[in-house]
Amino acid sequence: MAPVPGSGLAKGLAVTLRTMTKKTVTEQYPDTQPELPPRTRGVIGLFEENCTVCMLCARECPDWCIYIDSHKETVPAATPGGRDRSRNVLDRFAIDFALCMYCGICIEVCPFDALFWSPEFEYAETDIRDLTHERDKLREWMWTVPAPPALDPGAEDPKELAAARKAADKLAAQQQPDRPGQPDRPGQPDRPGQPDRPGQPDRPGQADQSGQPDRPGQEDRP
Repeated sequence: MAPVPGSGLAKGLAVTLRTMTKKTVTEQYPDTQPELPPRTRGVIGLFEENCTVCMLCARECPDWCIYIDSHKETVPAATPGGRDRSRNVLDRFAIDFALCMYCGICIEVCPFDALFWSPEFEYAETDIRDLTHERDKLREWMWTVPAPPALDPGAEDPKELAAARKAADKLAAQQQPDRPGQPDRPGQPDRPGQPDRPGQPDRPGQADQSGQPDRPGQEDRP
């Protein structure tokens, strides 16, 4: 069936009329803060305690907007005769958000979970040079990072959790006795079913292994 001429125009005008009659809802920012999705990419927060200065985030950054400085310190041995160790100490961790393109590669490649996305977006500056934020500011944004979402009830447990449970069950099995509630009793043989009864002397008339009874008063015949 051929379309009626002008039906498309009529449908378009109907949509326009329905939209014009609806009430407009405008969020009065900044008096009303917007409700952001949980995975909003605002700024990057730094959890400094987890950073080992591996430089992996700075090397993988496509824009080279992460600046890290560190020095080495000697850690004395914990036991006498042990060898001293050296560790990296973080001096500077800065991100130039004027260059950052919010790709999230630095957060994905961090092996120690030191970088997180924060939904904070109010960090505008009047000078572009002030968009390079140091680790103190990045640490403040860490407290605005939302909690991770709950796991799907039907999802599998993480590998780390499964490995920890397996190790705990193995340790608990090693600490338990072979037969709980049944202490070892003297006189019991290793093989069940053949008890050893000490304190019971041989009674006259009791058959030995050959099946012949032991009769008192009869000497052994040659």
